[in-house]
Amino acid sequence: MDRAQLLLVGLPLFLFCSDVLHLFTAPPSKPAAHHHHHHHRHQSDPQPLIKQQQPSLEFPTQKASGIGFGNTVSIDFCASCSYRGTAVTMKNMLESQFPGINVVLANYPPPLPKRMLSKLVPVVQFGVIAIIAGGEQIFPRLGFAAPPQWYYSLRANRFGSMASTWLLGNFLQSFLQSSGAFEVYYNGDLVFSKLKESRFPGEIELKELIGRRISNSQVIDGLSGGHWA
Repeated sequence: MDRAQLLLVGLPLFLFCSDVLHLFTAPPSKPAAHHHHHHHRHQSDPQPLIKQQQPSLEFPTQKASGIGFGNTVSIDFCASCSYRGTAVTMKNMLESQFPGINVVLANYPPPLPKRMLSKLVPVVQFGVIAIIAGGEQIFPRLGFAAPPQWYYSLRANRFGSMASTWLLGNFLQSFLQSSGAFEVYYNGDLVFSKLKESRFPGEIELKELIGRRISNSQVIDGLSGGHWA
């Protein structure tokens, strides 16, 4: 038994010491060859470095010459209504039609009363489930001599009542968190409103709305520039 214990203790110590020795031993002599190869590469590649610097000078001029440069389109949509896919599609379309335009996607929150009620729904939801699970102990502590009649009707189908409470609470919470909005703004001005039109904008329709605004802004800028000139 003593030899077995020494073997069990000594073997991990031996492995630990071998790992420590491997950590502090010098690595094989590869850095010299790597350094020589790096030095040779440094001497033979001066020209590719100069070629890589030239294309980067063209990027600012390409961005500044885009038809939509300097304009911002904001799409505020209902995130809980699964409108994100439509918003991303509109964003890609506008960026391809008007190069340089800045398209920002954001959530359009519901009104404050609906947001407050949506936070209250989970509390009521878990409270009803707790009452269904342990109402016989809860009602006496609340001052009731006996549970009310509706408790026994819920208690008769305990799991069905809990599932119905959970599903109904989730549906009510999603309804309160949804705004149904898909609002499009051009430089802060409202261009299209789903809340007013009760529909989504078409891609061609939105392209024409934004294109008209961009052309009007370019005409105004040209007139102001000619006036000052």
